[in-house]
Amino acid sequence: MYASKYWQTATRYSVYCVAFCVCLITSLSTFANNSAHNMSKERLTRWENIETLGNNQSVYFYAWGGDAQINAYIQWAAQQVKTKYNINLVHVKLSDTSEAVSRVLAEKSAHNNDQGSVDLVWINGANFATMSEHALLLKQWANKLPHFAYTDPANNPAVNFDFGIPTNGMEAPWGQASLTFYYDSLAINEQTNNKLPTTLNELLNWSTQNPGRFSYPKPPDFLGMSFLKYALVILHQQSSGNIKAQLNQAATANNTAQVLTPLWNFLNKLHPTLWRGGTHFMQSGAQMRRLVDDTELSIAFTFSAPEVPAAVKRYDLPKSIRSYAMADGSLSNTHFVAIPYNASHPQSAQLVANFLLSPEAQAQKQKAHIWGDKSVLIQSRLTPEQQALFKTAKPHPSALPFNSIKRTLSEPHPSWVNAIMQGWQTRYGVSQ
Repeated sequence: MYASKYWQTATRYSVYCVAFCVCLITSLSTFANNSAHNMSKERLTRWENIETLGNNQSVYFYAWGGDAQINAYIQWAAQQVKTKYNINLVHVKLSDTSEAVSRVLAEKSAHNNDQGSVDLVWINGANFATMSEHALLLKQWANKLPHFAYTDPANNPAVNFDFGIPTNGMEAPWGQASLTFYYDSLAINEQTNNKLPTTLNELLNWSTQNPGRFSYPKPPDFLGMSFLKYALVILHQQSSGNIKAQLNQAATANNTAQVLTPLWNFLNKLHPTLWRGGTHFMQSGAQMRRLVDDTELSIAFTFSAPEVPAAVKRYDLPKSIRSYAMADGSLSNTHFVAIPYNASHPQSAQLVANFLLSPEAQAQKQKAHIWGDKSVLIQSRLTPEQQALFKTAKPHPSALPFNSIKRTLSEPHPSWVNAIMQGWQTRYGVSQ
């Protein structure tokens, strides 16, 4: 009898418990759905406000102006945002991004905190590290752009880190680039036993056997620094874990000599084999390209792969030019756009940044004859119609073959740029 009452009571409590759990789960589910709905509605309202405030303004976009193709693309983007938002996008052409950094820093020193001259800046690496360190950038906006979701940020950390430094929503990814080499196929071919070098060590051997046919721009030129970083990373591929790990950390007085000594030893071997015996260096990638066109150099490189076929089409390079990627790795990075903390038109700048992330703009930019800059969008996040925008025609013979880059090399910590530059100037820059 007692057992029967016990089980009746237990059964009744169990029913109550199950009913309570069902109600609780339903309530939590409803709460979660409402929260997600409210969050989505909040984001929509936020973007609607940005669209309202951002229309009919000017945006001063400070960006490197050293490439005709890139400049033309920015002009195309300017036409698009003019049509969409009546925004007047002004490309302020820079020879170096540090010019924009210095301007914003000077405005902060003058207490100009809301009427800055820079609305949007093309940036990454050391310049981003400097602006982040000095609180010169608007925070937590880029990750709220409607088109940011196309980058699949949860599974694509490259869009949330800049040279290993968290972006914290201060930068919107714009494109990806890799160090690409090109050569004159009439000067280098298997028939003449002049084999194309595809690793750093092979490049040293090739340059020794073909003196004066290769060189690189002197620091602080971006391309020259890129070659030196590529060499530094490759030279440490076989290093012990501790030394190799230093490249991802800040350069200090204690680790600089240990990390950079292999680079100086390599350059001491390479420089006597270079153009003009390594006693004189070109100033820029454009000058290096002209030397290839003049047949003074047989091998050169760029961080903008489509620059090569574009130069061939402009007759700035001969038709015999071909592009390739180094087998031991290609230095690669993501580049971004950012909004200074004191931008005069931050809402308008966000509208421009969001357009630059659109499938339309990214597909246009990736076309080889337009720019050829690799998209930061993940195809699986796009609709079939959006994916169709990225289909391309047969590439130019001088273009980098599809899927040539088998191995990418991450950029070292931004602080190594200054360490390399100072060490290079001390050792090799006196007579330049």
